[in-house]
Amino acid sequence: MSTEHLPAPVAPRLRRPSWRDPRLVVGVVLVALAVALGSWAVASASRTVPVWAADGALTPGEPLSADALRPVEVRLGSGAELYLPADEPLPEGLVVTRVVDAGELLPQSALGRADAVDLRSVAVPVSEGLSDRIRKGARVDLWSVPEPVAGQEPESPTSLVQSVLVEQVDAADTGLVVGATATLHVLVPTDELPAVLGALREGGSVAVVPVAGEGA
Repeated sequence: MSTEHLPAPVAPRLRRPSWRDPRLVVGVVLVALAVALGSWAVASASRTVPVWAADGALTPGEPLSADALRPVEVRLGSGAELYLPADEPLPEGLVVTRVVDAGELLPQSALGRADAVDLRSVAVPVSEGLSDRIRKGARVDLWSVPEPVAGQEPESPTSLVQSVLVEQVDAADTGLVVGATATLHVLVPTDELPAVLGALREGGSVAVVPVAGEGA
């Protein structure tokens, strides 16, 4: 077939996009949203918030006080509400309900009312040298060591209470106590108080043994 009488092909013309083209408008909106979302993510990741951290170890039953805390600026993202904000007044009437180590951020979950802490502070005199591991916030076992009786076989020590928290240490060389005996304040569960108080009333002594892995 002859091609002499066929019409010559016409090249299609590319039309310049118009602002009225909905596809162009949608594309611009998507790019703007992507840029805004990226900027928000970068800003959120770098934003810090002020929260309270323990200035020293805190123990259960200790009243919440600004003297025992220090404000720190940290990047927490969506987890900021889990910690106590330092840019708001401290809540009143709350105590610490678990050990908060020195420098640890103070979580909301570690605070509660005093009646929620079933522990009592007991002062235990200690005549022997204390291990460096025995300090506030550490856990110790208490053993009753009977006083030896002349002419009799020494009685074996007996366990009084295990894994109790140290609330305070008044060592003999700090000037807080008189003589060579130190005083250890420990937090004892109320149901174990009779055994501990009975041993302190009787003769003999109380030995303090740090729990393995604690206070390292």
